Order: sequence, then C-alpha cells, then structure tokens
Amino acid sequence: MVFSSITFLFFFLPLVVVLYHVAPRPARNAILLIASLLFYLWGAGVFVLLLLAAIVTNYIVGFVVQTAHERGNRLLAGICITISIITSLVILGWFKYANFFVDALNQFGGYLGTAELAWSHIVLPIGISFYTFQSMSYVIDVARGKANAMRNPIDFALYVSFFPQLIAGPIVRFHEIDRQIRRRSERWDDFCEGTIRFAWGLAKKVVIADAAGAIQVRAFDIPIEDLTTEAAWIGLFAFTVQLYFDFSGYSDMAIGLGRMFGFKLPENFRRPYASLSFTDFWRRWHITLSTWFRDYLFFPMGGSKGSTAKVVFNLAVLFVLVGIWHGAGWTFLIWGAYNALLMIWERLTKRNFTDPEAVSSPLRRRIITVFMLMMGWPIFMCPTVASALQYYARLFDFEFHGTGALGPWLAPENVILMILGGLTVFLPHDFYGGLWITRSNSRSARLARAGLLLIVFPWTLMLIISGTFSPFIYFQF
Repeated sequence: MVFSSITFLFFFLPLVVVLYHVAPRPARNAILLIASLLFYLWGAGVFVLLLLAAIVTNYIVGFVVQTAHERGNRLLAGICITISIITSLVILGWFKYANFFVDALNQFGGYLGTAELAWSHIVLPIGISFYTFQSMSYVIDVARGKANAMRNPIDFALYVSFFPQLIAGPIVRFHEIDRQIRRRSERWDDFCEGTIRFAWGLAKKVVIADAAGAIQVRAFDIPIEDLTTEAAWIGLFAFTVQLYFDFSGYSDMAIGLGRMFGFKLPENFRRPYASLSFTDFWRRWHITLSTWFRDYLFFPMGGSKGSTAKVVFNLAVLFVLVGIWHGAGWTFLIWGAYNALLMIWERLTKRNFTDPEAVSSPLRRRIITVFMLMMGWPIFMCPTVASALQYYARLFDFEFHGTGALGPWLAPENVILMILGGLTVFLPHDFYGGLWITRSNSRSARLARAGLLLIVFPWTLMLIISGTFSPFIYFQF
C-alpha cells in the first residue's frame, strides 16, 4: 500500500484517523500498531513475519542489555549487542545482497569454465533497510545509555513498525521518539499542519516527480544507438528533479502523517540542490540516513580526527557503505566510491566552496556542486556499469541531433512542470526562505498558502484517480 493510492487515501487513512481519535488515549498506540502491521501486510505479505521477528528479537535484546548494565555485567551486555547487530546485518545482507553475490560468482565461474550455481532469486522485503537500521539504533542507544529499554512491547513494536515511515523513512532513532511514543500531545493545530504537509508532499510526488519521471524513464529506456546528446541531458535533468521530488515528497507525507497522530518526525531534506559544497549536500540530503551512518559508524571509527590517511579511509568506508545500502550491484558501489572521492578531494584540497577565496560566487559554487552530483546519477540509475558508461558517452559526444526518440514523449505539461520543479529546488536557500508565501505567518500568507493548496490538491487527486502515478523510487532500497 502506498500513500498515493486510492486505497490508502480514501479507505485506510480515514478509517485509521477516525478510530485513533475516538479511542481512549491508552488504546491509541495499539490502534496505530494494528494499522501499521496491516499496512505492511498489504504490501509485503508473508514478510510481515520477518518484521515481527525483528520486533520481538530486539525488544528482548534491549531488555537484557539494560538489565545487564544495571547489574554491572558488561560482558553479557556486550555479547548481546554484538549478536543482535550481527544477526540484523546478516539477515539484511541475505535478502539484499545474496542475489548479487551469486550472480557475481556465476559470472566469475563462467570465465573459469565452471558450472553455474543453481539459485532461486530472493525477493527483497520492502522497507527492510529502514526498519533494520531503526532496530539497530534502539539496541545501540540502550547500550550507550541514551535511552532506557522500552518495557511496553506494544510501544516498542510501534516504534519499529509505525506505518508513516516504515517503508522509506525518515529513519528515526529511538532516543528521538521515545518520549513521544509514551506520551505526546495531540492538538488540532498539529493535525491541520500535518494534513497540509501531507498534501504538499503528495503533490510533489504525483504532480512534479511523476511528470519528470515520465521523461526520465523514456530517456533511459531509449536504445543507446538512438539516444542523442540532447535527449541524454534532458533525461539526466529529469532524473535529478524526479529523485528529489519523489523522495522528499514521500518524506513530507510521512512527517505530515506523523504530525496528524501527534508525532514530530525528523526532517529528511533541507533543499539539497542549493548546497554550496559536497559536505553541505550530505548535510541536506537524506539527512536521517547520513546522520545514522555518521553517529553509528563514522564517529566510532574516529570521524575526522587523526591522520589524513585515517580520515581518508574513514570517508571511503562511509560512502562506499552508503552506496551499497542503496542496493546490491557494482553501480551502487561505484556511486558510493564516487561520492567518497568528491568528499576526500574536498577535504584534502580544502576547497569546500564555502571559502570565498576558493570560488568567489555563491551561484558558481551551487552550479559546480550540483553539476558534479548530477554526474553521479547515471551510475546510480543505470542497471549496469556498461550501460552507465554508454550513457556518459552520449552526454559528452556533443553530436547534436535534436531530441530524437525522446521527442514524442516530451509532453508540454510534463516539460513545464519539470522546469518549474527544477527552478524551485535549485534556488538558493536564502532566496527561497525569504519568500513571503513560504515563511510568513501573517493571515494573508496563510490564506495564500491555503488557496494554492485548494488548487493543487484536487489536481493531485485527479491524477491519482486517473491512475497516472508511479511507485516511489526509494521503495526498491
């Protein structure tokens, strides 16, 4: 079940909202838990058992770890934490990377003339990367003393399976939401703000991301011999716009849904395409994943402290793991390594584009940063390294022959929406943040926002009812 489906919008969500708000307060977490499990069961089927196993296992481990700490038995606590983390990573690795490793072994065996391994393709459970990281953060936070183990199994199960952010984040650390699960205020203002945030996120996804996606899909599907330079650049720009609006739109919807039930989930994007440097970009893009890796991997490895070689090593490990977190394949590994090289180059040369002496114009800094980031998207998007290299070749062969096979798919409304979306995300933060309609709390500004929403939201619903929406990109991760 996806947020932009008719089933969710017109049946599931209204029913859950009504049941939640008419129920007595002590029963509300149980209602959300049941709704979350049904939500996951609808899309994942039997894999709901894997989610339940993660809930039960980590609940027990958290309880044992805290009890061991209270009794001064650090050895038992350490053993439990180690077993829990290794088990979580092994299960995640099995479902996410087993197919890739077997394919790689068979390919290597083909060079040696050995027989292929018999293998049944393993289906990746949706959301497993996200709820695995949340479960691990719980055990680690309890072990570090940042949070107390949750005694109520319903509350803990809700933390792991809360449906607004279960499938594609934001990744919520336990210490960020512990108190909200146990006791939170539910105000009418929060419900209204959450509804508006959800509606805007839905519009970002259905109106802009899907419009750009319609162009991107055609550009990347064109046989390479028919792909022109112009079509390749249009496709790359379309994917750049689509990826941001698709994922940030989902995050907006998740945050809005959480707010409707009294939760304040962490922000996941802060206008990343307005970044002044690569470091700045990773502070703004998929923030909850970046900070998860920072706090649970990069800092324990030593972070930016130590020798230059040590820092370079830490950055390389960090971004390669970020890359393969997104998927199993050489393309994701190379994409992670590419981002590692950008960060390492920035660190070694100290040209982080925030120094006025490095690059004088803020606009130029933004252009350079976004251009270099865009150069990583083909390897991220293409299914194989070979197809990515062919796409790069088309980008830079500079033989202009028009839009070619892409031309018939450049519907004017999609092109206009893609360009408008691109302009809004590439605008500098200080300009966008100063816009009257986006930041002012005056009555006239609120009325203007409401009026704009009254135009956009029905349009969004019409597109959904017509069946033109497409799946969220990050569901595959």
